[in-house]
Amino acid sequence: MKAFAGLYAALDATTKTSEKVDALVRYFSEVGPAAGAWAVYFLSGRRPRQAVPSGKLRAWAAEVAGLPDWLFETSYQTVGDLAETVALMLPPPARDEPRSLEQWVEGVLFPLRTADEPTRKAAVLDAWSSMDDKQALVWNKLITGAFRVGVSQLLVTRALSQVSGVEAGVIAHRLTGDWSPTPEFFTGLISQEGADADASQPYPFCLAHPLESPPEALGDVAEWHAEWKWDGIRAQLVRRGGKAFLWSRGEELVTERFPELDPLVERLPDGTVVDGELLPWNNDRPLPFGDLQRRIGRKTIGKKLMAEVPVVLMAYDLLEADGRDLRGEPLTDRRERLQALVSAAAFERLMLSPVVAGATWDELATRRAESRGFAVEGLMLKRRSSAYRVGRVRGDWWKWKIDPLTVDAVLIYAQGGSGKRAGLYTDYTFGVWDGSTLVPIAKAYSGLTDAEIKQVDAFIRKNTLESFGPVRTVKPELVFELGFEGIRPSKRHKSGVAVRFPRMLRWRTDKPAAEADTLEAIRRLLPGGLL
Repeated sequence: MKAFAGLYAALDATTKTSEKVDALVRYFSEVGPAAGAWAVYFLSGRRPRQAVPSGKLRAWAAEVAGLPDWLFETSYQTVGDLAETVALMLPPPARDEPRSLEQWVEGVLFPLRTADEPTRKAAVLDAWSSMDDKQALVWNKLITGAFRVGVSQLLVTRALSQVSGVEAGVIAHRLTGDWSPTPEFFTGLISQEGADADASQPYPFCLAHPLESPPEALGDVAEWHAEWKWDGIRAQLVRRGGKAFLWSRGEELVTERFPELDPLVERLPDGTVVDGELLPWNNDRPLPFGDLQRRIGRKTIGKKLMAEVPVVLMAYDLLEADGRDLRGEPLTDRRERLQALVSAAAFERLMLSPVVAGATWDELATRRAESRGFAVEGLMLKRRSSAYRVGRVRGDWWKWKIDPLTVDAVLIYAQGGSGKRAGLYTDYTFGVWDGSTLVPIAKAYSGLTDAEIKQVDAFIRKNTLESFGPVRTVKPELVFELGFEGIRPSKRHKSGVAVRFPRMLRWRTDKPAAEADTLEAIRRLLPGGLL
């Protein structure tokens, strides 16, 4: 645990990629396979569910620190992170505990889930008594299910590649899909002769960068393949060993949630992996993403919901055919084989993502401008000669999204941030006018510079009308231009609409609150202009 806490501190202390990789290499070079397996598990974004309620941890920490509840809560609001607040409050350790990371996780953390409250409390207090603040911080994040650190799985893969000499792409593939953090897994992960991926395992996803300059800077338009940027769930369909496995980009096995795709087991040849998008689809066009959300998270899908929100797999790449890895071949060759595969399957729920034709960049720009009419987010631009690479690699795949929908809204509520934004009001709720009343329309916390955040924070502190818990009602004077990707009707929201991915585009210091947008104008943005 000491070594893992030291690694966490090293990763958190720098923004330089090289320094993060160096810290990871040092750690994995020094620990055994059991600790290495759990470190990979946590660092790659996987984490166990919360083992102890936050309220209990707050009460126990205040008790150990000898602080009244009000002082603990004040400190928590200042620090902004529960795990860090507790770690800073604990007294120095009474003893040194030599237990390893795997011993803490398997011997203490997991039993907390099913233990009664007295046993939980005793175990947590005993752990705290043997940890310095660095160890306690990591431990607290693990037991609250909130472990995060500024490192991507790509950096973990690079470090493991340096330690083992195994190609980074091979390690990335071994890390994709369903696996357990065992010593055997870790040994196979970094072994030069490690076993190949099992039958269900997908490939690491190839991701695109947002287009950062005019498309003309990409060169000859003839070198690029254009298709719609679909608004669904990125997925890979794996057909091996007589079975089909459907994986989301989050490496979650979602086969059972989309039973209408089951016939593909019989319609696709063994040794096939298709990359595409799960889309709610009806009447020859995609439905809003909000409809698909009704199916996300449900393990059992009833016939009624399947009928209301039918799903297709929109295929746009072929990664494996006849058991052979095609990722290194040019996109044009993979696409040709994919077209033949979809045609041979002859299944209405497996569709080929159509090519968006354009002889010039201006023609593609015209097609892009039509995106909202087709319920898509813009265009994907892929170099025709490109291989299917691991992760987000700049140069070959770009997403050319349409400009966001915008609205001018008034800041009406504010709440304190967490982590590096602790002590500042950075989480905002915005409203638009419904007659003479401001109705909440969206929450946003990104888009402002650090200097602007400090200015808004100062305004909030001077212009708070009332407080309820951590939330402040703010004098309605500040106007911001919000951008969002989509809008749909919603019975759950007072405004009657829900917006997708809201963020602040700019602070409208030139506009008084009375000139902010109205709810009627927002409703006109609904598909079809529905009111």
